Amino acid sequence: MLTFIYFFFRQKLGSVQRDSVLAQSLQSGLALEFERSESIRRIRLVLSEILFIASQIQELQKNQEFQVKQSDLFDNAVYMEEISYVICIALAELPTLLSILDIVETLLHVKHGPDIICWIVANSPDSFSEVCAHLIANGERQEESALGRIRTQAITMLCQMNPSQALAIRAKCVELCRMPALAITLSLEHENANSLQPESDVVAFVSGLLLGSDQQVRSWIAMFIRNGQKRKWESQTALQSLREELLKRLQTIASQSTDSQLAESQVVQASALLRLYCALRGIGGIKFQDDEVAMIVQLLTSHPPPSPAGVRFVSLGLCMLIACPSLIGHHNLEKRSIEWVQWLVREEAYFESASGVTASFGEMLLLMAIHFHSNQLSAICELVCATLGMKIPIRPNNLTRIKQIFMQEIFTEQVVTAHAVKVPVTANLNANIPGFLPVHCIHQLLKSRAFAKHRVPIKNWIYRQICASVPPLHPVLPALVEVYVNSILMTNNKTSEHTNKPITENEICRVFQNSVFGANFDFKKNPVNTMQIDADNMDIDTSKPSLTSQLLLLYYLLLYEDVRLSNMHTFMSQGRKVKSYSTEFLSELPIKYLLQLVQRDQMNYASLFSPLLRLLATHFPHLSLVDDWLDDEMINIDSAIASYESMKISDIAIVEAFSHAKTCPSRTGRLLRQLMTLKPTEIWPHAELIIHYFKDILDEQVPRYIQGTLS
Repeated sequence: MLTFIYFFFRQKLGSVQRDSVLAQSLQSGLALEFERSESIRRIRLVLSEILFIASQIQELQKNQEFQVKQSDLFDNAVYMEEISYVICIALAELPTLLSILDIVETLLHVKHGPDIICWIVANSPDSFSEVCAHLIANGERQEESALGRIRTQAITMLCQMNPSQALAIRAKCVELCRMPALAITLSLEHENANSLQPESDVVAFVSGLLLGSDQQVRSWIAMFIRNGQKRKWESQTALQSLREELLKRLQTIASQSTDSQLAESQVVQASALLRLYCALRGIGGIKFQDDEVAMIVQLLTSHPPPSPAGVRFVSLGLCMLIACPSLIGHHNLEKRSIEWVQWLVREEAYFESASGVTASFGEMLLLMAIHFHSNQLSAICELVCATLGMKIPIRPNNLTRIKQIFMQEIFTEQVVTAHAVKVPVTANLNANIPGFLPVHCIHQLLKSRAFAKHRVPIKNWIYRQICASVPPLHPVLPALVEVYVNSILMTNNKTSEHTNKPITENEICRVFQNSVFGANFDFKKNPVNTMQIDADNMDIDTSKPSLTSQLLLLYYLLLYEDVRLSNMHTFMSQGRKVKSYSTEFLSELPIKYLLQLVQRDQMNYASLFSPLLRLLATHFPHLSLVDDWLDDEMINIDSAIASYESMKISDIAIVEAFSHAKTCPSRTGRLLRQLMTLKPTEIWPHAELIIHYFKDILDEQVPRYIQGTLS
């Protein structure tokens, strides 16, 4: 009999008719005939009806219409079990003619289609993944139709039947960027099914969609959020369920907090929630409801414990207030937010010391206040986006109120400058320290000339920070030196502006005297006078100065002299007397040696090599000769000839060699060749003794190759 059915279907497959092929000669209705017939005829009736419905679907697809097909057989729930068995038998016996994927797609158009699909897949469990993947692939990017709703219902029921595969089906939705409401629904149902587990992936999953690196996925989920606020399809239901779940999480965290004190165990989860809400608002364009706003502000203004996670929570909260101005739209919420920020200002020092985090939120607060005072709203937007880790649109017009709060109620400009100089410098400042540091704040205040305006001295802070710098060079430090030099020498012509004090020779000598070349400073000419060193700088440890601090001070000196000489005419016309560093003082600095070190280590000093070389070529051209740069021995100063590696040069050997320059020049030549193989740092201790014999070497009786080698 099944062979006859196969032959019959081969004849009729693909035909379009107004009535069912096998049912057109029935004396009574299809349902009644199905009930009275024997099993073989029932198979024929079911397959006939499926074929008829499939042909109708093909016709209606041309008109882009969808409707649930009326069928006496499929509309009665009492026949569902037998219909499912019939289809399973047919799929098993006629695999070349009938495809389970085509049958499933057809069943979406009948009344109890999702239930029958579940029956079929339950009898063919190996087809579960294939059926689900097919339904998703044929689904819509956004569930906006009745067919999309039925498709979502079918896949949801399948996942309820096999919950272990729910997350795999969700991943398929994300991979194909199809049916976002289904992905959210599966996440929420998985959450409810595993409610006893302390960890859940709902927040992580939605955050990953909105903040992941895949632009297509980000646009797909953002469109779902926007549609969910406008239309009444599956997207609205799923989005509302997600909002209710997130709100419930906010309420749970708030209920576990006493007197606004956030528990240590809740800080990371609270930070993730705040960041997700920022993404929903900034990327998804969601409009917060009143109950959401109240709970977000309540959580945001909590007092976290002094820990790295607590510092991160506070930083996110600060940025969220700026990224989402609607949070302070109500007077009570605004008042609570202001009190919270004022609490941060008071507790910042304690937080930094107790948490051990170098880049604390205090620097971010200060930097925000600086940008607000200088009206650099775009810089604030960049700061907020960088801290949140997402690119969101922030309209400067929406920052008017928060700007007033910062400038008038929290940080006046005078308070900002006075507070900035009291912020401790960053120990071992280098380019590997992330986040916003005090050096960013000082740089911005110097750039806006706020210190000069309010007559706040900043020299000591800059000197301390330079001394506390180590490689690799932090990228802000060269810019800090530049604006500091300009604040010393350049003034506003319209007003009699206060200028900062320059760094003294004694303070510079303190750094260089403990370096390799410091032992040969002429302290008779330039004695280190502790009276000329500020008391605040006496406690600075300069016993082992880093190469970074020496290079920055050298850059400061060269740049200072460059700006001073370039503007000398202006100084004379204004009658100003500006400090100048003597040529004798500059000549004692190991300028060429330091520049060679920078050249060899440009990975750590990339931003400093070019400006240093430019200033050196301008003011010390004799130290930047082409021959020197082409000399391999000068560039590779670490190279040494193997035969002289164990050679130890002493003052006695130098005296003996130079004293025989006229009578036995070979000894002198040998010593000079040995000296040329040593590092400059090894030769320097003998520099004074070698220079003592310069006059003797110029004697006519000394061979020229000795004179040429020494020069």
